[in-house]
Amino acid sequence: MPTGRRGRSGGGAQGSAPGSGSAATDVDTDPAAVARAVALKQLTAGPRTRAQLATAMRRRGVPDDVAESVLRRLEDVALVDDQEFARQWVTTRHVGRGLARRALSYELRQRGVADELVRGAVDEVTPDDELAAARELVRRRAPAMRADDAARRTRRLAGMLARKGYSGALAMRAIREELGSGDDAYLVDDDVAESLADTD
Repeated sequence: MPTGRRGRSGGGAQGSAPGSGSAATDVDTDPAAVARAVALKQLTAGPRTRAQLATAMRRRGVPDDVAESVLRRLEDVALVDDQEFARQWVTTRHVGRGLARRALSYELRQRGVADELVRGAVDEVTPDDELAAARELVRRRAPAMRADDAARRTRRLAGMLARKGYSGALAMRAIREELGSGDDAYLVDDDVAESLADTD
């Protein structure tokens, strides 16, 4: 019996040690290999920014100087390109999700993209693009709100646009232009529109 207890205890220790010890040993012996493995795993899942990869490497214990060297190499071979990442992000999220410039800027900064790259990518979305996207969102969402009164409908539509980064003024313009005539004109409540149009 004592032997069995020692065997189980020893087996448990041996089973847990290699997992944690092996990762530490890998970083100690070849941190660049660990950094490359982390980066490739991240990039296989999808595009990543430089900052996202640096964070993932840091979590694995890769020294900053080693991470910097590996990241520079990845940039040299165009596996990491924050400018292209920002451009694709803006295209996908604006066209696919209807996000406004403000929301796009916030999301890119959250992912560690530099301000100048954020501005360059977001500037590709013109005011006309924003208005067209906002109108399309209103066009798609309004039919589901027919049971609401005019004030509630206006608030719900404006709130939906606000969550996607549109200012109150642009939201109300989109609502008015999309629903301000014809059978859906009653959706726009004048008092609510005036109060919401003043918000940024």
